[in-house]
Amino acid sequence: MFSWLGTDDRRKKEPEVFQTVSEGLKKLYKTKLLPLEESYKFHEFHSPALEDADFDNKPMVLLVGQYSTGKTSFIRYLLEQDFPGMRIGPEPTTDSFIAVMHGDTEGVIPGNALVVDPKKPFRKLNAFGNAFLNRFVCAQLPNPVLESISVIDTPGILSGEKQRISRGYDFAAVLEWFAERVDRIILLFDAHKLDISDEFSEVIKALKNHEDKIRVVLNKADQIETQQLMRVYGALMWSLGKIVNTPEVIRVYIGSFWSHPLLIPDNRKLFEAEEQDLFKDIQSLPRNAALRKLNDLIKRARLAKVHAYIISSLKKEMPSVFGKENKKKELIGSLGDIYKRIEREHQISPGDFPNLKKMQDQLQAQDLTKFQPLKPKLLEAVDDMLANDIAGLMVLVRQEETQRPNPVVKGGAFDGTLDGPFGHGYGEGAGEGIDEAEWVVARDKPAYDEIFYTLSPVNGKVTGANAKKEMVKSKLPNTVLGKIWKLADIDKDGMLDDEEFALANHLIKVKLEGHELPSELPAHLVPPSKRKILE
Repeated sequence: MFSWLGTDDRRKKEPEVFQTVSEGLKKLYKTKLLPLEESYKFHEFHSPALEDADFDNKPMVLLVGQYSTGKTSFIRYLLEQDFPGMRIGPEPTTDSFIAVMHGDTEGVIPGNALVVDPKKPFRKLNAFGNAFLNRFVCAQLPNPVLESISVIDTPGILSGEKQRISRGYDFAAVLEWFAERVDRIILLFDAHKLDISDEFSEVIKALKNHEDKIRVVLNKADQIETQQLMRVYGALMWSLGKIVNTPEVIRVYIGSFWSHPLLIPDNRKLFEAEEQDLFKDIQSLPRNAALRKLNDLIKRARLAKVHAYIISSLKKEMPSVFGKENKKKELIGSLGDIYKRIEREHQISPGDFPNLKKMQDQLQAQDLTKFQPLKPKLLEAVDDMLANDIAGLMVLVRQEETQRPNPVVKGGAFDGTLDGPFGHGYGEGAGEGIDEAEWVVARDKPAYDEIFYTLSPVNGKVTGANAKKEMVKSKLPNTVLGKIWKLADIDKDGMLDDEEFALANHLIKVKLEGHELPSELPAHLVPPSKRKILE
């Protein structure tokens, strides 16, 4: 049992016991942040109120991309099976948002039924109306991958004349709603057609403030030559830099995420390494889910505080009787100056303020006289939550991480290359010779022996000082050479015999070829004469 005891007697007459991070977040949100949001109409301007399901649901991965970039194929690749409602083709096929989730039996739940289910985190999507709900379904199926994560497939973003046809709902706003609640956003690009349409550009801008969740996949990379791939990668980074407009470089994974033979296999090793990196990133989501929810609540609380200052400032400036409409226009027009004043008065970072143009548009439909004045007690409760309660929950997050078994995504493609000869790096680098009966270092040992006998061995061993003179010729840094020494000095006597010296040189060669060193010496690299020492 996990417990976190609130100790501030001024705040609580009775210390509260939270069993889990999820329970703590729910309680803090309802008692401290929600009253502030409701008082200042936060839900009408920014985001609907959070519900229990938002804190309890599994990590979600949102896939976004233009049509025919392989979003649905990517999900099928992860699951290694079809899911209900799946359609794959070169034309715009997925015309719906499909939430692919775990269920005991295969089936599809339509959008209107989905948004009334309190166990699903989609109830607030009813605000987007029937035009959206008719294009929203949940595909349920028993799959081990979905026991740990859920995946949201989105309609292909259109280009050219097609994007001018209205979808009937605010596509960018729906994606922004999902972006607030998911743990990872994967933008997929096709290496063949890299143009970023106007609609896609708008979508990426709608995902602003969630850059920490975004990963980019350059898909279908096996269909172009290496030289072209380098150019496409450079063009993609340039295009993203112009749209995302942040100094940080977004992580781009290159590969071919479907179960078909590689058309051009030249970059197979690169694709394998990139796939492993992406899979590790996705597999870490369950472990970091509680921390992500905590982080999102903090972001929401900061925005709610700024929103309260903006709304109360507008209320304060409004006349009580005459000239309301003229004053309203004047205040909306000078909202940028109000932002700057609030920033100075309350020492708030400019990055915490909502988009100025969007806020001005939303204020047009509001009656500013009905806004609430500043209520210090509500703001104090949120400040107290950020200063004290969140720190307590951070401790509980660490407790849960250490006491739970390591939760990672399992099944499907995640199990495909974990074990056996097709695991990443199997038979390469330090893994070379793993299946051979003969000691792999023995192939080059005669050349290493010639060097060994020039180092003045005493009783068949060279000292650390003499070995160092030879090892530093590799130009590897001392930290790496120190690790190689620890791995090679098997009997820990501070000297190397001819087999240990050969092993050290083999590990230097492994590192110089660009492979990573093992943290512990693999059994097949232990010299035959030393294997009894380690048994």
